[in-house]
Amino acid sequence: MKPEIFWADLRVCVTGGSGFLGSYVVKELQRRGVKDVFIPRKQDYNLVHNEAVKQLLHDAQPDLIIHLAASVGGIGANLQHQAEYFYDNLMMGVQLLHEAYCYGVEKFVAIGTICSYPKLAPIPFREDDLWNGYPEETNAPYGLAKKMMLVQSQVYRSQYEYNSIYLLPVNLYGPGDNFDPVT
Repeated sequence: MKPEIFWADLRVCVTGGSGFLGSYVVKELQRRGVKDVFIPRKQDYNLVHNEAVKQLLHDAQPDLIIHLAASVGGIGANLQHQAEYFYDNLMMGVQLLHEAYCYGVEKFVAIGTICSYPKLAPIPFREDDLWNGYPEETNAPYGLAKKMMLVQSQVYRSQYEYNSIYLLPVNLYGPGDNFDPVT
């Protein structure tokens, strides 16, 4: 099957689709022939709240969810908003994956973060080291919340045979990135 045929009829929801990584993912999906890409905006669908997650699924009717949305900032923001970032990211991930499963979404793709790795992990990073210690303190609340999506993906696959995967890029940077350490 040609890739453009595979992608042509998929309805794809990309949370965080207007963000740094998300904007690149959306462009690539469109290049591959996806005609129906749904990019939820926080003001319309605050994914921290379960009712908003359910409304998103009802409105978007996705076959595939690529969950890239996150509450995160630079070092200053991470220190100032530790509790918010932990709660927001945990709730978004847990609820979205669970409701996607309940709703019958065919595939769920979650994105992790290098901030999940232990503070003293050897470089270069290896996946085997992910659970060998506590993350760097300024990033720990964000990193641990995101890491819970890995656990959830694994147990939903194991118990429910749900098609959920967790991707863990080492780091991202480039055009469109925000390098302000405060925000």
